[in-house]
Amino acid sequence: MAEEWKIGILFSRTGVTAGAETSELNAALLAIEEINSSGGVLGRNLRAIHYDPGCSPPRFQEYAIRLLKEDKVRIVFGCYMSSERKVVLPQIEAFRGLLFYPTFYEGFEYSSRCFYGGAAANQNAVALAKYLIEKFGSRFLLVGSNYVFPREYNRVISELVELSGGQVVDEIYVPVEATAKDFQKIIRSIKNNAPDVIVSTVVGLGSQQLFESFHFAGLDARKTPIASLTMTEAEVATVLPEVVAGHLTSASFFENLDRPEARRFVTAFKERFGPSAPITSSAEAVYCQVHLFAKALALAGDDDPELIAKHLRGMEFEAPQGRIRIDPDNHHTELWSRIARINEAGQFEIVWQSENRIRPDVYFVTSSGDGWHAPEPQSNCNV
Repeated sequence: MAEEWKIGILFSRTGVTAGAETSELNAALLAIEEINSSGGVLGRNLRAIHYDPGCSPPRFQEYAIRLLKEDKVRIVFGCYMSSERKVVLPQIEAFRGLLFYPTFYEGFEYSSRCFYGGAAANQNAVALAKYLIEKFGSRFLLVGSNYVFPREYNRVISELVELSGGQVVDEIYVPVEATAKDFQKIIRSIKNNAPDVIVSTVVGLGSQQLFESFHFAGLDARKTPIASLTMTEAEVATVLPEVVAGHLTSASFFENLDRPEARRFVTAFKERFGPSAPITSSAEAVYCQVHLFAKALALAGDDDPELIAKHLRGMEFEAPQGRIRIDPDNHHTELWSRIARINEAGQFEIVWQSENRIRPDVYFVTSSGDGWHAPEPQSNCNV
């Protein structure tokens, strides 16, 4: 048997964001299995070496060093929270490896040693803010977990709200490993400030607790919805449908997206991991990244990170969400933008989608002032 191509995978099966990270891990494994069943790359299979960092940034760092130094891996797929990426990336750079990061994030970063598969702020925040203002009003209350992504993302949302003439009535942060008690102050603020909409970047188990606190406080999602990037299919699957019905999110991909590529991906995923296994937009992103890596590896003929990076720049892929492209200038990905509402059955229904894929504006240079407006909703996606 020919020697295998080794790749590292760092997604958590345990910890506060384990649901979302397990979805990413499953999608990466599915892509690897598809590639290997088709003959591998240049006659050699991909072999995944996976560690479970338990959603702990120090362990992410520890396992990244182990992959790069002891396992002699040069390519790593992984990280969910930005706090995890920010401790892994310096190790990737020091060992001259390559990181594929699939999760939506705050932007404002570039590394020649990283390819970003998830949405930057201009690929979801702009359309979401405009939609919320048009449908519900311009008084926003912002809540988030206390780490890098929520604070940076809320800064962008605040700018957009202020540019529209709106107001951020409150901004509250809770610990990453929050308890039910931490959400009492959020419920009090909602009742006292009466915002038009709540934007949440509370992650993992905390996002479930936020929605449950909102529901059991008797608040009405039809009047004041929570718009949460971090309430994905993985989190929704763990709560009762009536708890999350009426709330909104923005993502590039949803499980029920009606495209042939999406249906094939979802069918394969469910057959492999079970009919109730959730598929998040970040899972779709890492699935695409593994396939893109395999294409670049075939062209390079070697897993040298610099050669892989050279071939990835400008590469396109017919993804489940639609055809995507890696921006050669900033290593981020041109993605599609969608907004969905959770229905009474606990399923996402798409209410708006972009007519074209959106280039990543990583430093939010053009997404301000008159330039931030999103296209009008398509007629077949209206509320």
